[in-house]
Amino acid sequence: MVDPDEVNALAQLMTWKTAVADLPYGGAKGGIGCSPSELSMSELERLTRVFTQKIHDLIGTHTDIPAPDMGTNAQTMAWIFDEYSKFHGHSPAVVTGKPIDLGGSLGRDAATGRGVTYATEALLAEYGKSISGSTVVIQGFGNVGSWAAQLIHARGGKVIAIGDVTGSIRNKAGIDIPALMKHRNEGGHLKDFHGAEVMDSSELLVHECDVLIPCALGGVLNRENAPDVKAKFIIEAANHPTDPEADEILTKKGVIVLPDIYANAGGVIVSYFEWVQNIQGFMWDEQKVNMELHKYMNSAFQHIKAMCRSHDCNLRMGAFTLGVNRVARATLLRGWEA
Repeated sequence: MVDPDEVNALAQLMTWKTAVADLPYGGAKGGIGCSPSELSMSELERLTRVFTQKIHDLIGTHTDIPAPDMGTNAQTMAWIFDEYSKFHGHSPAVVTGKPIDLGGSLGRDAATGRGVTYATEALLAEYGKSISGSTVVIQGFGNVGSWAAQLIHARGGKVIAIGDVTGSIRNKAGIDIPALMKHRNEGGHLKDFHGAEVMDSSELLVHECDVLIPCALGGVLNRENAPDVKAKFIIEAANHPTDPEADEILTKKGVIVLPDIYANAGGVIVSYFEWVQNIQGFMWDEQKVNMELHKYMNSAFQHIKAMCRSHDCNLRMGAFTLGVNRVARATLLRGWEA
């Protein structure tokens, strides 16, 4: 359920995330307390349109740009864009993550998962390794998890276990991801997939692997399971999947954690690209979107590594230091210091 503390925390995280990615954005969050899965399409539309009527003077193409998150999708963004435009005239740049037909960007759908893949490549390269031949475990098989799985599989990575709310499966020889995608797109659950065996979901995060990618909810790595984590690298594709106690345990164990404010920034980076395209009235092809995303993810990683070197700290501290420093510098330059 959406609550003010969580929304405040996510807004603050977004501020540091956009700073780490070097985007000309601040950070904001908002939401509606409801259960979208229990509402009909027309109820969701009415709810979204009324919400937009209430906040239309708070959002704007140069003020605050909503984008989809949990429980929302391209259709939700289309309703916000349409309702906002009734008040302010045609304004495609007021939201991102829109359907392609309404000014959405190519590559936006895969952006977070693709960003996670680029981040994983950058981190592994730092240790002389690559995705090809690495064993990977993915928790969550929604938008981010499924794209990360497909892209890692395409790069020769071995996805040996995957889990979501319907159950978890494993195959130590590597799961056939294209076959699993076909199975899921036909309405099948993970646990009914024939190319892997069902496993206990509680064992997923502590499964033997090189790379663990939590793509689902926050707080899944905690003091109970952190001591048993066997992965060498953790890529935080979800927001805040590692709680502070687990973070400390994992650091002591020598597990390398790539923090969420960098690892899952692919979504907001391509949202920025969509906004830029809408403002210019000039759309890019998918190859350009992916090339620019790769550039931004790599550049951010190099800046985080530079921070880690100069402050002798881990990646999370390096990323936060980078983000907070950039915001502080901008604040000083504008003359806002206390």
